[in-house]
Amino acid sequence: MADNRRSRLITQGPARSPNRAMLRAVGFGDGDFDKPIVGVANGHSTMNPCNAGIQPLVDSAIAALHAAGAKPQVFGVPTITDGIGMGTEAMKYSLVSREVIADAIETSVNGQAMDGALVVGGCDKNMPGGMMALARMNVPAIYVYGGTIKPGKWKGQDLTVVSVFEAVGAFSAGRMSQEDFTGIEKNACPSVGACGGMFTANTMSSSFEALGMSLLGSSQMAAPDAEKADSAAESAKVLVEAVRKNLKPRDIITRKSIENAIALVMATGGSTNAVLHYLAIASAAGVKWTIDDFERVRRKVPVLCDLKPSGKYVAVDFHRAGGVPQVLKILLENGILHGECMTIHGKTMAEMLKDVPAQPRKDQEVIRPWSNPIYRQGHLAILKGNLAPEGCVAKITGLKKISITGPARVFNSEPDAMKAILSKKIRPGDVLVIRYEGPKGGPGMQEMLAPTSALIGQGLGDSVGLLTDGRFSGGTWGMVVGHVAPEAYVGGTIALVKEGDSITIDAKKLLLQLNVPAKLLAARRKKWRAPKPRYTRGLLAKYMRLVSTASKGAITDSEA
Repeated sequence: MADNRRSRLITQGPARSPNRAMLRAVGFGDGDFDKPIVGVANGHSTMNPCNAGIQPLVDSAIAALHAAGAKPQVFGVPTITDGIGMGTEAMKYSLVSREVIADAIETSVNGQAMDGALVVGGCDKNMPGGMMALARMNVPAIYVYGGTIKPGKWKGQDLTVVSVFEAVGAFSAGRMSQEDFTGIEKNACPSVGACGGMFTANTMSSSFEALGMSLLGSSQMAAPDAEKADSAAESAKVLVEAVRKNLKPRDIITRKSIENAIALVMATGGSTNAVLHYLAIASAAGVKWTIDDFERVRRKVPVLCDLKPSGKYVAVDFHRAGGVPQVLKILLENGILHGECMTIHGKTMAEMLKDVPAQPRKDQEVIRPWSNPIYRQGHLAILKGNLAPEGCVAKITGLKKISITGPARVFNSEPDAMKAILSKKIRPGDVLVIRYEGPKGGPGMQEMLAPTSALIGQGLGDSVGLLTDGRFSGGTWGMVVGHVAPEAYVGGTIALVKEGDSITIDAKKLLLQLNVPAKLLAARRKKWRAPKPRYTRGLLAKYMRLVSTASKGAITDSEA
C-alpha cells in the first residue's frame, strides 16, 4: 500500500514494540498488525434524534470492515441538535460544532496515524464537519449518513419538525386550534433520523453523493430501515478497497465535483447552509471556490424536485422516486454534470450512472423531467449591494414575488425579533433586520427558524422580508436573506440601519440595498462603536476570535 501511515505506529522492530503492546491491550493479535487501521468516527447520541439511530450503522460498518480485512477502531464525535437548541443560547453552539467535529476527527485519525476513516453522522453539522476533516487529512475515507426521519402524520398531512415551528406562529395568531397545535407537536417526529424535508442534513447528505464521497443512492434512506444498515456495511467494503488503491478525498473533491454537488443542491431545492458549508469544504480541500460560483451554477440549473420546505414531498418520497442518482442522471444528460469526476467507488460518476434511466418515472411527482422544472433556475441566489458588498444568500422558492421594498424593523438579536413577531407588531411590507447574530457577533450565526416559521404561521411569509447576518434553517422559506457580510459586529452596513429606513430585497436584480444616501451612512459610521463581546472565555470566545467572514465559509483555520 502506498503512503502507509501504519509504518509510523506498528511496523516491526524494537522501536515499535511499545506501540504494539498497547494495541494488544485493545484486542490486536499477531495477524492484525498487517491490516489497515480504519477509524470509525461515531456520532451516536441519545440526546439527538438525528443521531440516536447511528449505533446499529456503526456496528454494521465495523463487522464489514473486519470481514474485508481491515482493523476498525472506533472513536466518538460530539454532536448537538439544532432543533432542540433553536431559539435559545444553546443554538450559538450549532455552527461552532461544525469546527469542533472537524477538529475532533482530525485529532483522532491523525493522532493515531490511521489508514482510513469512515464517518457516521446524522445532524446538520455532522456532514460538513466530517467532510472538512476528511478533506484536511486526505486519507482514504467515506461518509455514511445516519438517515432521514420518517414523516409524521396528523389528519392526513405529512409532518416534519418545521411543522411544529410554523404551528407556533399559527397558534399565536389564532389561526390554529389547541387540538391541532398539540396534535402536530406530538406526531411530528415519529422515529429516529434527521429532519425529513430537503433541510440542511438531507441537503448535505445528498450532495455528498454528487461530490463522490458517499455511496450512490444511500443519502435519502430512512434511518430505521434495514437498507440503511446495509448501506453502512457496503460503505465499509468500498472504503477498504479505496485504502488498498490509495484513493484519497482530494482525488475526488475537486472544483468540478464541488460544482456537481452544488448543481444537485440547486436541482433539489436544498438549504442555504450549503453555501456556507461548501465554502468551508472547498477551503479544507484546497479547492478554489468563491461565493460567486454558487450564482454561476444557479443560473444554469433548474429546480427539478418538489420537496419540503417550500414543496410538497419529504426525503423518503424522494428516495422512492429514484433519489439522487435519478437527478444526477438528468443533469448528466443535459450537459450540467461533470461525468468524468472520480467517486469513492473507484469509478467515474458517468460510469456509476450508466444504468440509471435518463428520464424520471411517470408514476411519481417528486422529480420533474428537465423539460418541466418547478423553476427554470436555481433557488439560492447570491445578492450584493451596499448592505452586503461581500454577498449574502437569498432562498427564493415558494414565493409569489421575489422582491420587496419596505421600512426596516431593526432588532439586535433573534429573541428581540421573536418577541415582536409573537406580539403581532410586524405588518405586511415590513423588512425585518436581525443583526449582531453573525459568525463573530452571535457568535456562531444562529439559525432564524423560529422567527421565519412564526411569520409563515401568521400568514406573512410572502409579504414580509427578513435579512440577517445570521443563518437560516434548511427548513426556512419565505422572503429571507441570510449570511449578510460583512456582519454587524465588524461594522458592516447592516450595523448602520435604523428603524424605518427603506430597504430593497430584489432577487431578480440580485440586489440587497439600504436606500439611504452615502453621506448619511458615512456620518452614521463615524458614530458607530462595536458592542462588547457576548462571551470572553471558553469555546464561543475562542471561536469569535478565530472565525472568518461568512462569505468565506465562517471557518476557523484560514490561512494567515
